[in-house]
Amino acid sequence: MRDLEGRRLYFIGIGGAGLSAYAVLARAWGAEVAGWDRNETSYLEHVREAGIEVAVSDEPTAPEGWEVVVSSAYEFPGRRRAELLAELVALRRSVVVTGTHGKTTTAAMIAFCLDRLGKDPAFVIGGDVPQLGGNARAGEGWLIAEGDESDRTVELLRPEVAVVTNVELDHHTTYASQAELERLLEQWLAEVPHVVRGWELAPVDLELAVPGEHNRRNAACALVALGLCGADPAAAAAVLREFTGAERRFQLVGEAGGVRIYDDYAHHPSEVAAAIAAARELAGGRVLAVFQPHLYSRTRHLARAFGKALAAADVACVTEIYPAREQPLDGVSGKLVVDALAEIEPGATIGWTPALEDAASFLARRARPGDAVLTLGAGDVERTGALVLERLR
Repeated sequence: MRDLEGRRLYFIGIGGAGLSAYAVLARAWGAEVAGWDRNETSYLEHVREAGIEVAVSDEPTAPEGWEVVVSSAYEFPGRRRAELLAELVALRRSVVVTGTHGKTTTAAMIAFCLDRLGKDPAFVIGGDVPQLGGNARAGEGWLIAEGDESDRTVELLRPEVAVVTNVELDHHTTYASQAELERLLEQWLAEVPHVVRGWELAPVDLELAVPGEHNRRNAACALVALGLCGADPAAAAAVLREFTGAERRFQLVGEAGGVRIYDDYAHHPSEVAAAIAAARELAGGRVLAVFQPHLYSRTRHLARAFGKALAAADVACVTEIYPAREQPLDGVSGKLVVDALAEIEPGATIGWTPALEDAASFLARRARPGDAVLTLGAGDVERTGALVLERLR
């Protein structure tokens, strides 16, 4: 399939989870592709393996005569990434997965099952899936993609099947209320022939390789979507048991001194609570957690909810906020979460550890054999796991 033959696409922010996947797919579907990013990322390995030239520098310079596709992380003239995704979705029978939590895992579950059932899916997923060899593939079957509700761009997509895993307010600079988010999603769903609403489904009663009730709910969404794609339900359920997850979704980092370290992308209170519950379900012992807040706006609105979620851990520490695309807000720091946690759980073992190195030392000093250590957040908190392992060895 070479539907994009003759096109020349230049990606600004090609090292991101989403744009790297679109670039790989566009290249496979016939386009000439190149791109730029400010930093080296793990996703650029897949991009370069696809034969795509990448420039890494302080500022981008797009070549003359190329269509420019721009990540939401950068201000640069060009097409929004969702506009290209809408084009890709329109080229195939497609499943788009959106929702506040579980998009990557649910999309990966669907793609994994279709792959193992011999359906040769194409997919663009917001995280590496080791069992699928990356975050993108140009198969000949259904296209599985994630839709982004954070910036409203999901409404541009017109798949045959839509999955909404769940709905909670998470992006406070985009929506004034949860009701506004719900209205947008319902309007979008009205334009899609087949729809899966995750909150209408019971968690699956299957023994999965990925722990936690949230994953049993993700699996319920995936199985309904697979049925809508024509997959045999029993066969799909059987192979879904073998799915071991996407990177940074409760991923085992390593073990030292009888302590297991897990990393999770959790950056909303519900996700933090789900990750801690999964750790307790899997390990059965104490749970020690470090949380790196993501975005000043989210921290300001949800500090108390984060504190309540972290109260489920036996030991918790909080780092400074990972700003991502936002500028600092007066009076807003990770200390807001620490203060909320201390108020909710007086006497608990809590650390204010602004730097990741501080968090690693705090956790390593308190961890003992049988414990599980969780690193939580959507920024660079994943680096903490290796630092904890160093201190435990």
